[in-house]
Amino acid sequence: MPDSRPIIIIKKKGGHGGHHGGAWKVAYADFVTAMMALFIVLWLLNTSKPVKEAVAGYFKDPSGTANKMGSTKVGAAEALAITKDDMPKLKEELEKAISKVPNFDKIKDQIEMTITPEGLRIELLETETGTFFEVGNSSPSDNGKELLLLLAQELGKLPNHLSIEGHTDSKPYTGRREYGNWELSTDRANAARRLMQHDGLRSDQVSQVRGYADQMLRTPSKPLDASNRRISVIVQNLEQKPEVPEKNKNNDKPDTNAPAPGVPKKN
Repeated sequence: MPDSRPIIIIKKKGGHGGHHGGAWKVAYADFVTAMMALFIVLWLLNTSKPVKEAVAGYFKDPSGTANKMGSTKVGAAEALAITKDDMPKLKEELEKAISKVPNFDKIKDQIEMTITPEGLRIELLETETGTFFEVGNSSPSDNGKELLLLLAQELGKLPNHLSIEGHTDSKPYTGRREYGNWELSTDRANAARRLMQHDGLRSDQVSQVRGYADQMLRTPSKPLDASNRRISVIVQNLEQKPEVPEKNKNNDKPDTNAPAPGVPKKN
């Protein structure tokens, strides 16, 4: 009796395997996103403070409308318009900011702020062993860099211009030939300017750099005292707009009795 079982033919398909769905695409997209986030974080860690603050400011206010509802800046420069009447408030805010420096207790006696007719004068006073600059050197020390950068971050938010001064005591400089207190005081003021403009101040914010040598002693009775060696940063007053005299405020109509230009007035 012949075999009546059906003949089954099995055909194998070549090439790729069966369909696995799109889950791998989701996983790959997550991986690429994570790598991009990692690269952004690494980039931010190596950027300057202004760039970090700008990026942070964007995420806090992407629409850029916060300034229409009030200032988004905090700290010494919150008011943004520092006139002569605002200097006491600026002084108070700067003192609060400086008090947060890690080694503030060691340097607090070397920082003085006074309000003068020119503006707010911030003075960094030296000691016998040097506090903000090494003795006889124009390069800022670690303490000097830290404090100058803090001031730059705060003062860079202001529209006010700054003056930076360098002062020495009356002891003759003996570091090298053809270099004296005039050069040292000027070089220190310029070094402070470069450091502050590099990280905080606008490029056009410093209007003057002055070197006075020992011509403006802080303690004239003690010309060799170390506190005469100092750097001064002056926040210059903003000029207020002159007020219109009271008698002219409501004088909208022209004077019809006034003579024309060049015509003598009749008696």
